Amino acid sequence: MNTFENSFTIFISALEYIEENLMSEFSQEDIAAHCYCSLSSLQKTWKFCTHLSLKEYIQKRRVTLAGRDILRTDMNMLDIAMKYGYNSHEVFTRAFTKVWGVPPTKFKKEWKGSTDLYPKLNTKYIEKEELINMRNVKKFDVSEFYDYLKGQAGTYILCFDIKNLMPINTEIGRDAGDKVILESFRRINEAADENMLCLRMGGDEFVMITETDDSEKVAAIAERVMSQNGNTIPHNGQEIDVTLWCGAIMIGKNLKYTVLCSDFEAVMKKARESGKFELMQ
Repeated sequence: MNTFENSFTIFISALEYIEENLMSEFSQEDIAAHCYCSLSSLQKTWKFCTHLSLKEYIQKRRVTLAGRDILRTDMNMLDIAMKYGYNSHEVFTRAFTKVWGVPPTKFKKEWKGSTDLYPKLNTKYIEKEELINMRNVKKFDVSEFYDYLKGQAGTYILCFDIKNLMPINTEIGRDAGDKVILESFRRINEAADENMLCLRMGGDEFVMITETDDSEKVAAIAERVMSQNGNTIPHNGQEIDVTLWCGAIMIGKNLKYTVLCSDFEAVMKKARESGKFELMQ
């Protein structure tokens, strides 16, 4: 087995282990043992593939799922904390606030809409995008919504792309980038109608499934989001601009994931070049 195949095997095995045990207690050493590799090899491979540490990924996934439970269930906060491996309300609150920007109780009162801020990673993205540098597959795994998408043929998906996220990550820091991602997701959710599902598709890319074939309504939603372009968020004494490009594509009758991703890329390329909302039939 060559180095690439070995690294990819380690990554896939680690990802599957983490996702299957998010509601259990485990250590990084447990993951390495499951992958039949050293802890240092696991950590280096994971960081190379995801640009996140193992601890960061596990925490972001757990509090993403916890956010869903907070909004969709009547569970109390301590039970949710224990469900995702946090031994105290205080530790859970710190971890949750670091990702969502507010403590769980405030999140329950104020957050509107979808909670999939950090979905499960898409292994096809890691294989093709990160390690072979291809661009036809998105970073996050939205396969659980695929049947739902197929039922929305003839309606529009709104596509969003954050402007300058990479320079923010590299020049200011990934903590700043995370704040920009959160603010972008908040704006998109706030603009969506109650029945509209919002998903994160890539590092700086989101979609809103509108369930409508009304192009004027879709354009009005896009305007609600884009009207906030240029508004800033504070970070360590400076103000960071948050701007989103936006386009819309119609879901075809014979939906294929790779075609959907290609259409997403095409309409976002037009939006980035024009600087305004673009619609593609």
